[in-house]
Amino acid sequence: MKKSECIRVVADRNQLNQCKLELVIAETEIRALSDILSLAGNEVRLKILYLLNQEGQMCPCDLSDVLDMSMPAISQHLRKMKDKDLIRYKKVGQTIFYSLNEDLSDLLNLLFKRLKKTQLV
Repeated sequence: MKKSECIRVVADRNQLNQCKLELVIAETEIRALSDILSLAGNEVRLKILYLLNQEGQMCPCDLSDVLDMSMPAISQHLRKMKDKDLIRYKKVGQTIFYSLNEDLSDLLNLLFKRLKKTQLV
């Protein structure tokens, strides 16, 4: 298979170099966003994030009941999101409550705002 070639007449080398530099500068943030979107790309985890966004905080038992899933399955999803700092937790007595990492609330609110619009249609 022959490699396709660009047919443009003139390349703006300054623009191309600036784009490369911007990618280098943003590399860490792009990788972090990719991790977030990768985790949120799982339907169950997206539902958990949605519920935490709506309710503020929930315990694994509540999530298990709402999603009709086993506690070990819910715990596994929560652990993955906790490990990547998407969610936070606090222990109150014997109960652990999970909530969204506030640093991600703006990004997630954009996604969930889109969900709310599609629900109205």
